[in-house]
Amino acid sequence: MSDVLPLMGPLPVHQIASRFAEYFGGLGLPVGRVLLGVSGGADSLALLHLMHTVALPMGFELVVAHADHGLHPDSDQVANLVSRYAASLSLPAVVGRLNLPPGASESASRDARRAWLDQVRVEQGCAFLILGHQRDDQVETVLMRVLAGSGPAGLAAMMAVQGTVVRPLLNFTREELAGYLAEAGWRCWQDPANADPRHTRSWLRVAVLPLLAGREPSVADLLVRVADQAGENRRAWDTVLEQLPALGVAVESGGVSVAAAPLLGYDSGLARTLIQAAGRRAGAVVGPKVAERVRMLVASGRSGAWVPLGGAWRAELDFGRLRIIRREGRLPLSQTGLGVASPGAVRWGRWNLAWRHEPAPDRVPRDGWTSWFIPGGCTVRAWHAGDRIRPRGGVGRRLVVHCMQDALVPRADRLDWPVLLAPEVGPLLWIPGICRAEDAVPPPGSEALRIDVDPG
Repeated sequence: MSDVLPLMGPLPVHQIASRFAEYFGGLGLPVGRVLLGVSGGADSLALLHLMHTVALPMGFELVVAHADHGLHPDSDQVANLVSRYAASLSLPAVVGRLNLPPGASESASRDARRAWLDQVRVEQGCAFLILGHQRDDQVETVLMRVLAGSGPAGLAAMMAVQGTVVRPLLNFTREELAGYLAEAGWRCWQDPANADPRHTRSWLRVAVLPLLAGREPSVADLLVRVADQAGENRRAWDTVLEQLPALGVAVESGGVSVAAAPLLGYDSGLARTLIQAAGRRAGAVVGPKVAERVRMLVASGRSGAWVPLGGAWRAELDFGRLRIIRREGRLPLSQTGLGVASPGAVRWGRWNLAWRHEPAPDRVPRDGWTSWFIPGGCTVRAWHAGDRIRPRGGVGRRLVVHCMQDALVPRADRLDWPVLLAPEVGPLLWIPGICRAEDAVPPPGSEALRIDVDPG
């Protein structure tokens, strides 16, 4: 592959650019910084050109990201091609080498690429990841979902806006985008894997779909119609969650929760469909078989029990609520000192703690996420079985676990819940968000150490 880029001259107003402007504008995205995933193929380069032509004048700030899988001898040249096109448009580009093992599967490559792109999106402060999937990709995805035995929600395939992922090319065919790119004078990379029938998607593209089109010329339109109808069905069920107030849908850190008892009163099919909709609301994929396992979990009534949903996702039953939540692996957290140098802040696991000195208020509350202490510093650590606290306004000392149970803290959330102690292994002073101790309370108006805790 030559690394000499053709010069890009001024282009006439193109019909596709006008259509793209109308479609992209109709997505209603808030103006801001967005990340473009650019592979170097025709679709993603057309996306780059169109976003620069249309979205940049709208006020969007564009960042280009290219994932180099390292699986093809030309991968370095492809990365260079993308970087140079981005530079020609005065756009910043981030290139990452994934270092996948030889022979990595199509799904493994996709998962690694998406994980890296989302990491870059967060690091670059981008609200959305913009991808170049187009109409033919949608047709292939529907067929792949059929072969995988997907239900109606799966047949909806790709959505134009799905969480932080945006696909603004779903109304354009592969041929249209290739023609647009040719008119722009841009050259693209042709990935040989796209024509390799060993990959399911490529097999559908080069063998199955042409065969179907020979019998039914409108097969692509029909499959897109299947996706549209399934998408409408999926959106309707997502809306039903809000139309059943007894479910009490609540967004929580890392997921969502619904009241468990109402699910038991519904027909099993309805309960499974609502569980799947709750999973989508959280960002998890819950298939019909897994949804039935979750329904049985609810029927068991075993508080603290859970069902794996794949990856870090799980469904938990706690205090009468079903939680669909992401539980990343948690490392043991070390004991950390606070408040010696003021002001200050520290990230402790998923928790953020900040402190400063100020006059103590007239009243130090028993609960809440802010508390005040006699100056001298504190120590934060994870709670231990057997820990006790002397609650403000209470009598005697209570087990921390009982305080957590009274506050309806799910069992899995208790694992890394912090407690604050006086220095030198003094008494337990505070369970943030749950209970403040009677110890180390500063007199009103005196100098005090204020600590704020954000559960993250």
